Amino acid sequence: MNTNQKDEWLYTISSKQKLIDFNFKEIWSYRDLLILFVKRDLVTVYKQTILGPLWYLIQPLFTALTFTLIFNKVADIETGTVPNFLFNLAGISIWNYFSSCLSATSDTFKSNAAIFGKVYFPRIIVPLSIIISNLLKFGIQLLIFIIFYIYYYFNGAVIHVNSSVVFFPFIVMLMGLLGLGFGMLISSTVTKYRDLKFLVGFGVQLLMYVSAVMYPLSLMREKLPQIAWVVEYNPLAYIIETARYMLLGTGTFSWFGIFYTIGFTIVIMIFGIIIFNRTEKTFIDTV
Repeated sequence: MNTNQKDEWLYTISSKQKLIDFNFKEIWSYRDLLILFVKRDLVTVYKQTILGPLWYLIQPLFTALTFTLIFNKVADIETGTVPNFLFNLAGISIWNYFSSCLSATSDTFKSNAAIFGKVYFPRIIVPLSIIISNLLKFGIQLLIFIIFYIYYYFNGAVIHVNSSVVFFPFIVMLMGLLGLGFGMLISSTVTKYRDLKFLVGFGVQLLMYVSAVMYPLSLMREKLPQIAWVVEYNPLAYIIETARYMLLGTGTFSWFGIFYTIGFTIVIMIFGIIIFNRTEKTFIDTV
């Protein structure tokens, strides 16, 4: 055997990475593992529970009912010709997708430390699997929304689907990417500062109130113009407002809001990938 023969390696695993390393080819080669993680997320969450996947339906329905009673009946927030319950269900369904993605991905390193410390695979696969599995859950909630939409429509409600609804998947994708970007940033920070994890749940709840989930964006501009900028510069508010515009034909559509949200999402994703890649090199020493 010729000892001088140069070996050719399929992969080289090294801690040295580019500043922005999102290797689509490598991720695709691990697609079976990605599917396995998606199945794990769907099965293990509600394993040994009484109602199982029905929780996907119970949570948005009861939340929409609560919002209808408190914000529409007690606080007297008007939703125009759109039924209050349907208005709230549309906002909650799209919001739940973001909050689920953010909450789950923000604990990526800590909850998967045992796996990360034993075997190599692209770490980005774990948060990607969370985004995909939550997309399936969102699909179930969207189906419930469609059922209630049909019910209200045939009962005389003045609602209609806007022609721009063909771009609704793009809006959902923006919501998922925002959750992924923020989640990677937080998960990278949590490895050193554990108390940040306790702030995630609290912060997500506060963020919901400034994201136009339970009220029209125009109402904030009318009632509280002094602090309306807090909502107007929140990209999540534009996503939810646009989603309701597409699904219910209510609210406003803003090109500025769309391009602002796209730019904001790209920036968050870039920073998220950079911090995530830097953290995965040394997180095992601090987690």
